[in-house]
Amino acid sequence: MTFNQIMKHYNIVVTFVLMTLLINCKSAKSVMASGEASDKLSAKQVIKQHEKNDADFKTMQAKVRIDLSQGEKEQGATFNLRIEKDKVIWLSAPLGLARMMITPDKVRFYNKQDNEYFDGDYKLLSDFVGVDLDYSKVQNILLGQAIYNLKDEPHSISVNENSYALQPKDQNALLELFYLINPSHFKMDSLQLFQQLKRRILQVDYKSYQEVDQQVLPKHIRIIAVEDADEVAITMEFKSTSLNGDLRFPFKIPSGYKEIVIK
Repeated sequence: MTFNQIMKHYNIVVTFVLMTLLINCKSAKSVMASGEASDKLSAKQVIKQHEKNDADFKTMQAKVRIDLSQGEKEQGATFNLRIEKDKVIWLSAPLGLARMMITPDKVRFYNKQDNEYFDGDYKLLSDFVGVDLDYSKVQNILLGQAIYNLKDEPHSISVNENSYALQPKDQNALLELFYLINPSHFKMDSLQLFQQLKRRILQVDYKSYQEVDQQVLPKHIRIIAVEDADEVAITMEFKSTSLNGDLRFPFKIPSGYKEIVIK
């Protein structure tokens, strides 16, 4: 599926991408990037600290302002987000006009404005970003964590503008992968994926972090997806969020809606 074919289903693609990028907590304080990257740390030491700082919570609830631009198109809104870690990600548009629920097995979505729904797997989102995604990878992006297990293969390390730059020693010729790790809290500063043959780029930049209940979580995120001359950019600002409350995840596709079929 080409980038332009995917963008024909603009609303659902936008919602899928938003789901990969939402996280925040209430009573938060900004995390200052006061650390300095040292060339004395090995890749194994940085990876160990990165995995140690993975956020630990049961549930999360948030409101998030999301702005998207694609060519001359621009739109923005505030969404309600609920997460039960490792189980479900739920997103609702204002007035319930659209709703999405992601689980380890399925991606489901309905849109009351167009009387349409989608009930399928991760193929659409994977085609859009150029990476085979699953629930674990989506959640890791949410939390500022590496999308692959960094212990699965050896990585090289260098210091790049006060970030630890990690990359697999044996880069895939079809997909080049780079992580920039913050020296203060060892979360990601940036995730960068390059597919030279398909002329595709995916870059997720974590502009700032915050500390909540001794957890370091993303606060402002920007994602850019490019194929050839086509570019989509999304920015997020996270507010009014709480952790570990009792949450419900209501989701029922209304009867009579037309199914969105992705070929």
